[in-house]
Amino acid sequence: MTIPVPEDIPKWLSKTTEPAADTSDTLTLARTLRRAMSLTTTPRQAAVLVLFGGSPEADPAAPGGLPADAEVLLTQRAATMRQHRGQVAFPGGAVDPGDTGPIDTALREACEETGLERSGVEPLAVLPKLFVPPSRFDVTPVVAYWRTPSEVGVVDESETERVVRVPLSALLDPANRFLVRGSLGYQSPAFQVDGMLVWGLTGGILAGIFKAAGWEHDWDHKDVRDLETALADVGMTL
Repeated sequence: MTIPVPEDIPKWLSKTTEPAADTSDTLTLARTLRRAMSLTTTPRQAAVLVLFGGSPEADPAAPGGLPADAEVLLTQRAATMRQHRGQVAFPGGAVDPGDTGPIDTALREACEETGLERSGVEPLAVLPKLFVPPSRFDVTPVVAYWRTPSEVGVVDESETERVVRVPLSALLDPANRFLVRGSLGYQSPAFQVDGMLVWGLTGGILAGIFKAAGWEHDWDHKDVRDLETALADVGMTL
């Protein structure tokens, strides 16, 4: 789904609205399970905010024009949460009855989780839904540009442990990229950065956008690590 966007959106973000081919078994598995479960149950609806910040000017010397200060907003869920505890994710959550659509859901949830000022955010695109098997959510990613960054931080410690503005240069560093394999055999793109492991749906969405936008550097796709071991390396658990 495309939406009207301002003409002055940075050129380095222009391709983030174009869905890329699946770059991970995680996303393929998510869609397969969604199709299978659609015969027996109705998934709950949710949306996440994939919020990129950085200079409006592109860097002509960098892949895809990515500026050196480009970043993405991520959160780490509290270790006490019943589902997805301790996992790194985009801000977001379940649809409320009063929401007008996925953009409204993503922005509302991001404000509630991080204290974000939604007036400084410009939505660019609504990407296709992805099914998350453990929570039975259909998650809609909303890509946006953080034109006027605001102060952000943990609002509710019972739900969120960290709110982090992660430099894209760190996520794209080949030394920080690999694949993880879970106990069921599925693989996911993974990023080890700032004491966190970014994997699963979040890692898959980032990997897909990085590829579509042309920001990638060559990295070792044969580096496949055990998921639980990779989590333990940064003090995280399933």
